[in-house]
Amino acid sequence: MIKMLLPYFFISILALISCQEPNTPVEDKKPNIILIFADDLGYGDLSCYGHPTIQTPRLDKMAQEGIKLTSFYVAAPVCTPSRAALMTGRYPIRIGQPGNLGPDSPGGLSRDERTLGEALKEVGYRTAAYGKWHLGAVPGYLPTDRGFDEYLGILYSNDMMPPWVNTERPLHLYRNIEPTDEQPVDQTTLTRRYTDAAIEFIRKPSEQPFFIYLPHSMPHLPIHASNEFKGTSAGGDYGDVIEEMDANVGRILDVLREDGLEENTLVIFTSDNGPWRNMPPRMYNTEPVEKWHAGTTGALFGAKATSYEGGQRVPAIVRWPGKIPKEQISSALCTTMDLHVTILGLAGAKPAPKVLDGKDIWALLTENGSSPHQYFYYCLGTNVEGIRDQEWKLRISSYSDGWTSPELKTGDEPVLTQLFHLRNDPYERFDLADKYPEHVQRLSIEMLRFAEEIGADHY
Repeated sequence: MIKMLLPYFFISILALISCQEPNTPVEDKKPNIILIFADDLGYGDLSCYGHPTIQTPRLDKMAQEGIKLTSFYVAAPVCTPSRAALMTGRYPIRIGQPGNLGPDSPGGLSRDERTLGEALKEVGYRTAAYGKWHLGAVPGYLPTDRGFDEYLGILYSNDMMPPWVNTERPLHLYRNIEPTDEQPVDQTTLTRRYTDAAIEFIRKPSEQPFFIYLPHSMPHLPIHASNEFKGTSAGGDYGDVIEEMDANVGRILDVLREDGLEENTLVIFTSDNGPWRNMPPRMYNTEPVEKWHAGTTGALFGAKATSYEGGQRVPAIVRWPGKIPKEQISSALCTTMDLHVTILGLAGAKPAPKVLDGKDIWALLTENGSSPHQYFYYCLGTNVEGIRDQEWKLRISSYSDGWTSPELKTGDEPVLTQLFHLRNDPYERFDLADKYPEHVQRLSIEMLRFAEEIGADHY
């Protein structure tokens, strides 16, 4: 009888074992990632960053539901190098991309560099890019050549056409690798069409996680808003553009909630550089551009294409319900290059076997952590023009930059050396270089060391 019951006994034991929890934890599901990158949006352009007339209720709510970063920097104050740094996690001078590409540029972001799209695709992500690319406009350098399954957008800035730029190449709206027949491009509908494409991609049936890179063409000049938003903002024409962008961010957040995806989706909103307050006459001498169509840095000094705070410090909001605590505001120093490294870590992707200048800021986002950076370097073109630590900023540049502080006078000196205490004076109003020469010396030594490391110029 015992012999007859033994098989049943072992079967029961095996069944019991199979019901037990595994000894090792099950790997968390890879998060979906949506990275929204505005073009030339200034630090002071959102109501949650202090704009007095432009209303951005959806981004304000997104900030309340996650974290608002107030010392967030781009790696360069102009379009192409800023985007190259985001895609690679490396300073643009280090990767040989210090300046902007144009419609007739022969190449693009070096093929030796791995983009964020390529890294995520390697670990099983569906990938898409919708918007302004500006990392190469010829075969081999298009978004679908650099890790993105789908693309809809314009390949460079929306002013890179006559009468603003001397080129014979028309501004085209591309779908994947081919230009569409739309000519001229209806820029009034771009913000909505990019968002429509992103929503369609989110809702495609798939078991794979997704990565959507959404680099809006707006509010780069010339600005355009749809009929639905034109003339509706108390912030004027520029406010119409920003409020339309805000509403379309809200559409994406609504879809995530409706489809039960928001608790497994990281959403990031930021800008590629500061506003074009210092645009050249070629831009506003021709309709429909006006001088006041550019955004604002708020109280920060400077603008796009300068190494002052207004050129490189931008708004940044990060949201992931259940993972990133609500109602956080952090003044810890962090950068777009950090987004690259942090996203790789969350997705389980290995970093490229190269020097990465970005750091993982997950603890900063979730645990009120401190900045992982000892220094941040301000790069403009092939020059390193500045350096900051947690408190002090040293800036050494040419007098000819057009943005020297109003209280300073130009002279015969070849360069301008300025020292600011960013905790007490984030607006760069008070130059302390003469008062604290020891900080000038300390930071200049480190700036020179870094410039030599990456092969940059310096003053």
